Amino acid sequence: MRKRLILSFALALVALLGVGLVNAQDALPNDGAMAGTDMDLTGVTIRMATIGNAPYELAYTFIPMFEEATGATVEIVFKGDGFQIDKKLTQDYATGAVDYDVAWDHTSFYSAYVPYLEPLNAYFSEEELAQFSPAIINASTIDGNLYVIPRHADISVVHYRTDLYEDPANMAAFKERFGYDLAAPTTWRELGDQATFFANPGENFWGTQWAGKEEGLSGRFYELLVANGGNLFDADLKPIFNNEVGVATAQWLHDLYQAGTLPPDMTNYLWPEVAANFCNGQMAVYTEWYGWYSYFQDPASCPNVAGKFGLVRAPVGDGGIHSGWAGAHGYSIPASSQNKQAAAQLIKFLTSEFVLTEESRQGALPVRNDVWARIQGDAESAERQLDRDRLVLAQTQLNEDFFTPPLIADWINASNIIYPAIQEILITPDIDIQARLDQAAADVEQMMTDAGYYDS
Repeated sequence: MRKRLILSFALALVALLGVGLVNAQDALPNDGAMAGTDMDLTGVTIRMATIGNAPYELAYTFIPMFEEATGATVEIVFKGDGFQIDKKLTQDYATGAVDYDVAWDHTSFYSAYVPYLEPLNAYFSEEELAQFSPAIINASTIDGNLYVIPRHADISVVHYRTDLYEDPANMAAFKERFGYDLAAPTTWRELGDQATFFANPGENFWGTQWAGKEEGLSGRFYELLVANGGNLFDADLKPIFNNEVGVATAQWLHDLYQAGTLPPDMTNYLWPEVAANFCNGQMAVYTEWYGWYSYFQDPASCPNVAGKFGLVRAPVGDGGIHSGWAGAHGYSIPASSQNKQAAAQLIKFLTSEFVLTEESRQGALPVRNDVWARIQGDAESAERQLDRDRLVLAQTQLNEDFFTPPLIADWINASNIIYPAIQEILITPDIDIQARLDQAAADVEQMMTDAGYYDS
């Protein structure tokens, strides 16, 4: 059943993207907004390994425009989700098997790839970079070398079902049970109460859920830690997620899972599965990134939630801090590429005002000032107030709540130790949470000792 739901979800999105391509071609700019198309690349084949699946596909439908304008041929040799592409890149870089010119990248991942990447400063002028967010460009730079040209930003926002929250019977029952009014959550404690209230496992309806494996889970644990006043590491990069704050954070997640508020198979989910469940009307409230917005608002693809949800800023934790685990997807050039100038031209096109405007109209958060201006202008005439409000909300979050995972080369290696521990804490009824976190912290510290992070 789950496979059928995900397949339907994917097919519907492909159809949606096809419509987007027609509209974009009709509005093809003639004002120079399509950067990267002013070089003759006839006879050049540019190979690309990138992230795929919804909602990343729209940009790739514009590649034929680049090919027609430049004479180049673009060959996408690999597409996978963020963790699949990371595994491929990590293996290919380590073994010297890279045979592509453009590679997906992310501000949370690229520090591990730096020895194998081409610095981009010589390929992108100050003028070409001027429209990009300085904060994100800075997050893509190490020791003065720019390694990632950003595509769009990620930060989670609360999605909640307005039809459920505004139902008078639900409002009365919730207040009687919890003693305060039912409204969009402002704290993680409120989100937990509300998720517990709405959960109905017998009807396959869950209060909330998130990606339950890989960095999707360790990252969620990380942002909860920060919101609660904790962190993964101290200033010397020693693990501290097993302290009192870490135990309380893990306990909260454990209690939600054991109460049936989270689906029992959540530890198999990544973001597409969770988004599909929301789209299918199987949860009440959760934190999700902005990129699914247009899909969720399409009655043809998501009749159970289109027009029936609201967005609010990610909650604060016990430390009084808003969640803000964030980053930016982008593109890099492997140092081994034989077509670096051509690769840079393709990246300029894929991160041009034109392409990124179309991606942002789909829901992705812009990383360019000119794109912000375009989509804010679009929103002025939007019928839905939420179309306008979400842009203001997103800018507030990016300006005030944005924080990345630790920018260390072994972040994913640390994540790969942390997330199985959190999975075990979730699913094991009588687990000693302190002991399990202590073990994970010791394993992370040993890994980082072996990698040379600490003075001997």
